[in-house]
Amino acid sequence: MAAKQTTRELRRRNRSALLSRLYLQGRGSRLELVDSSGLSSSTVSNVISDLIADGVVEEAGSAESEGGRPRTVLQVRRDYGHVIGVDIGETHIEVGLFDCALNTVATATYPMDGNLEPSHVAELILAGIAEVSTSPVTILGIGVGVPGSVDGDELVHAPTFGWRGVPLTKMLADGVSAPLYVDNCARTLGQAEMWRGAGRGSTRSVIALLGVGVGAALAVESDSSQGVSSTTTEWGHTVVHAGGLACRCGSRGCLEAYIGAEGILDRYLALPGSEPFTAQDTEARMRELADRAQQPGPAADTMAATAEYLGIGIANLINLVTPDCVVLSGWVSLSIGHTILDAVQDAARRHTLSYLRDGTRIELGQLGPEAVALGAATLPVMRFLANGG
Repeated sequence: MAAKQTTRELRRRNRSALLSRLYLQGRGSRLELVDSSGLSSSTVSNVISDLIADGVVEEAGSAESEGGRPRTVLQVRRDYGHVIGVDIGETHIEVGLFDCALNTVATATYPMDGNLEPSHVAELILAGIAEVSTSPVTILGIGVGVPGSVDGDELVHAPTFGWRGVPLTKMLADGVSAPLYVDNCARTLGQAEMWRGAGRGSTRSVIALLGVGVGAALAVESDSSQGVSSTTTEWGHTVVHAGGLACRCGSRGCLEAYIGAEGILDRYLALPGSEPFTAQDTEARMRELADRAQQPGPAADTMAATAEYLGIGIANLINLVTPDCVVLSGWVSLSIGHTILDAVQDAARRHTLSYLRDGTRIELGQLGPEAVALGAATLPVMRFLANGG
């Protein structure tokens, strides 16, 4: 019996290794998989034949080879199954349905309206899952990104929400029929940006998540077949101004107080000559501020100050962990990133040690408004790859 289990486990590991490499590469030939995995050509051939027979992998044409006949190109089937990703933000809940290659199929967004009670959040999540999964597709799993940490008992601790030990997984489990995974949203976003976004090709990236709160994840290319390990940081609560503005964490001078959405809007309204916003919600006000900043005045001054503080925060990251890429993501980045990127890059360069300045690029995220939901969707995909499909 032990020998059978060992053989079964070896088969699963080989399937996982080849499927993961093929998934992350996008496409590849059997020969390329032999080279990247270190497995024998016969093992690769047998495993790929099994994956094709199971409907997980498909042949997708051919590619020219040097000195031989064209090689058959392989890829993971996009329609093999679907995954759902959930973004729990302070302004809204967004739920996305994605195919097996993480292409967006459908999204549903629900405003939070200031109600952060766990039961209310759970209701919105379940409503969104029901809305995006109306078509008859196979759901491989559901990932939920939370603005906090998840302990070993699957309890969520999110200080910005006032959550301590919230059993979110248990609250959702009865309302879904697919496997459920919950993790920190900055960490999962880091995974997505390294797989499919601006961090692709990097070996060491920092993914900055800018919203009402501010977080960051350090994503590092690893030696495992799945390619990325990601850890969260409390970057938003590093102090950039001693005795500065009050932060909701209880300290003063935290980076979040200067580059978080509410801090930016409050700073603008405190300036002489500022005008009240016509929009009611935080996200719309941020877009309105970005439009006003196109002309000289308080809005432009606010953007300049925001860029300076963000650049200082990024310089601190570069001086500490020397990433080769910093990706600015989250809805605040979508709203104002195009306005302040040049100034952020300049400020970061001025505050970074001279010998480190040229080693890091600073870019806007490439995953669009559903980036955090897409990041959450990587959780069931990771399990899918780990299980060899």
